[in-house]
Amino acid sequence: MPLDQPQEHERIERGEMSFFDHVAELRKHILRSMAAIAVIAAVCFVNKEFVFNTLIFGPRNPDFWTYRAICWFSHSVGAGDSMCVQPTNFNLITRQLGEVLMQHLYISFWIGVIGAFPYIFWEFWRFISPGLYEAERKAVRGVVLVCSLLFFVGVMFGYYVIAPFSINFLAGYTVEGLEVAPTLDSYVTYMTMFTIPTGLVFEMPVVAYFLAKVGLIGKQFMRNYRRHAIVVILIVAAVITPPDVVSQTLVAIPLYALYEISIIVVARVQARREQQLNSNNTRDLEPAE
Repeated sequence: MPLDQPQEHERIERGEMSFFDHVAELRKHILRSMAAIAVIAAVCFVNKEFVFNTLIFGPRNPDFWTYRAICWFSHSVGAGDSMCVQPTNFNLITRQLGEVLMQHLYISFWIGVIGAFPYIFWEFWRFISPGLYEAERKAVRGVVLVCSLLFFVGVMFGYYVIAPFSINFLAGYTVEGLEVAPTLDSYVTYMTMFTIPTGLVFEMPVVAYFLAKVGLIGKQFMRNYRRHAIVVILIVAAVITPPDVVSQTLVAIPLYALYEISIIVVARVQARREQQLNSNNTRDLEPAE
């Protein structure tokens, strides 16, 4: 099918790049993204006490925001201290020489990734946007902001909701004669698992938007497969959380809410596509002057 004049003009303006030109351009974006991660990671590395005592060990602290919020709600509804949560007391140990240093580097890197996510996504967008037409770029305007907000909301949800309840459950799950004393490596691994995957899963509405934009899914498709989606959501929730019902439920509920939001997003995209198609068909049926 021949390109119409505006699209052909845009393609000429953008110019064609060879494979090696694309690789060289991608390398620049990757290097800049890595530099952003390195800067934030370096700041985290030199603030060891804040990173460990405030961020990583926060869910072990009785003054953690989640526990204070639940206790405040309990008092607000007249339940007194009945709903107040006290974190399980347990000790962390290290079994390998250099484990603290390696975990400090590991934590600093992932905090760097989280903090630099908007810039990383912006670099990714700068790489792919020249290959889009002007109308396509306008249609996804604000995608960097939306994706960044969803990612941060997911990370905060994992940190403030999933992490404290899951850690308390796992630390308190023991048998007589055993003392729970997890290693620092185990604790940090779980904290990472509670946050970053949750942030990525919260991008579901954006993924649904692009799939609907290219016509791969529609609102009826998502409604018909709602039951299948619930099963998949439960599986994903079980993968990114410890094997307990509480944590799985805490993740599954917002994921299902995101699925319903995705249906609304897909319905809007589909309605716009059908409206545009009807408009084009009407224009084609009009008699030429």
